[in-house]
Amino acid sequence: MGFAHLDKPEGLAVLNEFLEDKSYVEGYVPSQADVSVFEAVKTAPDASKYPYASRWFNHVKLLTAAKAKFAGVKKAVSAYGPSSTLVLAEEKKVESKAVEEDDDDVDLFASDDEEEDAEAEALKAKRLAEYQERKKEKPKPAAKSMVILDVKPWDDETDMKALEVEVRAITMEGLVWGTSNLVPVGYGIKKLQITCVVEDDKVGIDDLSELITGLEDYVQSVDVAAFNKL
Repeated sequence: MGFAHLDKPEGLAVLNEFLEDKSYVEGYVPSQADVSVFEAVKTAPDASKYPYASRWFNHVKLLTAAKAKFAGVKKAVSAYGPSSTLVLAEEKKVESKAVEEDDDDVDLFASDDEEEDAEAEALKAKRLAEYQERKKEKPKPAAKSMVILDVKPWDDETDMKALEVEVRAITMEGLVWGTSNLVPVGYGIKKLQITCVVEDDKVGIDDLSELITGLEDYVQSVDVAAFNKL
């Protein structure tokens, strides 16, 4: 059950397929699930062979300094990922073998086997059409970005806990708030540095910044500290 052998090609292949339409192992923000799987992978996957796994690995690597703050409880790597990896692999092997046997049974050079040839070609055409249909119907993952915002208060007397509560109270379709921390600025003043994941087609960073700046009792200004496509 779940991921296994992530330091080997067969395990990386499963991880790569799993992350094809996902930014993280679980949910829309980094969690202890990413930490567990990241540590099991050990080294960066080959981007030419495992592009989705490589993209995820390099992204999580940038966040390792804050991994202790990731949400969730860290579990064994086998607790994450597809629920029937081995079963699916065996089914693919059986299907592949069946296709090879079908091809071996078709004699393309025997003039009295034209009917069998036609059936074999029809079967191949049907399978190809089904594959193309599945590929066409597969939904494309929404384009997302991870943004780190610096929210600056008016002075050192601003209630930073209340400020963060007000910021997190802002809701938009396609917006998910993540981790946060207070960063000293100077003269006893601290700024709120908060992470969020947004769907690019639904959330404009300028619009989000304007909503935060609208919290006039707490917020002096908002700056984008980091912006990364997922």
